[in-house]
Amino acid sequence: MQQLFRRKPIADLVAEGDNPNGLQRVLGAGDLIMLAIGAVIGAGIFGAIGTAAAGQTDAQGHVIRSGAGPALVISFVLLGFACALAALCYAELASMIPQAGSAYAYSYATLGELVAWIIGWDLILEYAVGNVAVAISWGDYFKTLTSGWFQLPVWLTTGYRTALLSSDPTVHGLLDVAPRVAGIPILVNLPAFGIVILITWLLMRGVRESARANNIMVVVKLLALALFVGVGVTHINPANYHPFAPNGFSGIHHGAAIVFFAYIGFDAISTAAEETRNPQRNLPIGILGGLAICTLIYVIVGAVLTGMVHYTELDPSVHADPLAFALQRVGLGTAGWLVALGAVFSMTAVLLVFQYGQPRIFFSMARDGLLPQWAAKVHGKHHTPYITTLLTGLFVATWSLIGDAGETYDLTNIGTLFAFVLVCIGVLVLRYKEPDRPRPFRVPFAWPVCLGGAAACLFVMWGLPAQAWERFAWWMVIGLILYFAYGYRRSTLRRGAPPVPVQHD
Repeated sequence: MQQLFRRKPIADLVAEGDNPNGLQRVLGAGDLIMLAIGAVIGAGIFGAIGTAAAGQTDAQGHVIRSGAGPALVISFVLLGFACALAALCYAELASMIPQAGSAYAYSYATLGELVAWIIGWDLILEYAVGNVAVAISWGDYFKTLTSGWFQLPVWLTTGYRTALLSSDPTVHGLLDVAPRVAGIPILVNLPAFGIVILITWLLMRGVRESARANNIMVVVKLLALALFVGVGVTHINPANYHPFAPNGFSGIHHGAAIVFFAYIGFDAISTAAEETRNPQRNLPIGILGGLAICTLIYVIVGAVLTGMVHYTELDPSVHADPLAFALQRVGLGTAGWLVALGAVFSMTAVLLVFQYGQPRIFFSMARDGLLPQWAAKVHGKHHTPYITTLLTGLFVATWSLIGDAGETYDLTNIGTLFAFVLVCIGVLVLRYKEPDRPRPFRVPFAWPVCLGGAAACLFVMWGLPAQAWERFAWWMVIGLILYFAYGYRRSTLRRGAPPVPVQHD
């Protein structure tokens, strides 16, 4: 039993991050803040915000979650507080353990190998599965953007699961009218599939090139949100703010649980630890600075959106592009088109950062022997983990081809919140186990901050539907089976072997 919870020495993790044959340190604090904004501001604010405000029903009309209404801004504030506590914990661990594995590496050093495996497996939900929802939402805004020039057949822009689960009779009816092969309706989301393939190709070219592309897209998305707020604030109808909280605190809680997707990403930059110059200084700046900027933007956008249109008009089954719809609804068609353009750039940036993070977690796990050696290979020219980048891209592209954004929001949220809980606990464990270890960044008031962060994340998890908990449990069971079938036997820590060497092709 002790073998399952054996901790990996921090000195070993730091040494792996400093391996000259590994990843290149080319990113500064400014790059990290831009990466954080690139990851955070995306499908959550451009897509999930409508679900959080209006609520969600299934194809049979059953209520899946109640909406927050205009009180959505309170949901954002509560989430900002919870994520700030978790961000402080991430900042301490990231400054101590500047390694590509993010929460996986932190858990390995604090809670042991079994918990580290669970977190590594769990983070697939945040990065890879989360990107499925982002790609689908990207496709929705892409359709709005290009509708004036060309339109693909609806069965080529709507995934099978989207039609199956939709409460909109028109969308659900596609199951009956779409072309069929062997009796199966052909419903695929080609725009979502195509953008993921493009992003995968870009990431295989190298991190420096990817960071430049991300910085450009971040500027475009901020301009789009500034345009939305600037023109939208002049079309606010105060009557739309009544009732402010139509479903009471329950609606605010449910809204927070779904729109938490809008906050996913600030932790993703910790996966860039091995490619960051002076990570002890720059990682905390990137994590906390990015989160603060995004929270302020969210509160402003949420207040303007629910003031422009009544929250009941933001039904995600009818309008998957709430910001563009709100502008079109008040007669600002050109501004709506420009915001759709910004949304396309915005979610492209999110896809870039999340597709960036997932392969590097696989890279770290393979280096520890928990995954096959080929996952630790680095491209000889571009210095990127190209095999895991390619496999992650194919996985996300295939799922986004037929998937539904709503169900992946929930699965991503519960997996990410669980990782946040363990990171908060990990800080306290390391404070107890190694109190004298140098900490370039220390969480202030560690006990109340860490326990408060863990409790806040568990509370947000509680607001997710029962189906999300059931799927999360099955995901964990599958992960444990894989660990005991492969990772436990091949672990370098358990066998007392050195880390799997980084291989260049």
